[in-house]
Amino acid sequence: MKDRATILCRRRDKILLVTRRWSRWALPGGTIRRTESPHDAALRELAEETTLVVNGLTYLFQFRGLGKRHHIFVTDLPDHLTPKPHNEISACDWFRPEETPTLVTSVSTREIVRLAFRHPDAIMQQAPFGDGSMTDDDDDDDDDEDDDRQEDTSDHIAT
Repeated sequence: MKDRATILCRRRDKILLVTRRWSRWALPGGTIRRTESPHDAALRELAEETTLVVNGLTYLFQFRGLGKRHHIFVTDLPDHLTPKPHNEISACDWFRPEETPTLVTSVSTREIVRLAFRHPDAIMQQAPFGDGSMTDDDDDDDDDEDDDRQEDTSDHIAT
């Protein structure tokens, strides 16, 4: 099973999603190299895909798909940082978390967003944004499109 660093970038009441040309929306992230930690991979992937360089990432939980184990991190982006599509990414955009079920995304992206905003220890409780009233193979080819099958979420919350 491949390990993937996945980043949930927040700005006020929205999250950042990225897409490749002719592909689905996804959370930024990618494959963790053998020589790096999940945290370092998250920082690298965020910079490679969006040109964003951030100082702080908080580990949220682990999510297991059929082919990938996602290590989920969160960061709050200030207004002065603007994501720009880079490398294989063709677009970056901001969406409200409750919009993700209506977007063309992978199962993993939808489930990660749903879990992040549903679980009692989730990011809404740790650092609310907005008004806090939300409801419920290689390094270059590492998006979560092969996780578009039924997910096993039994191991999704880290303690």
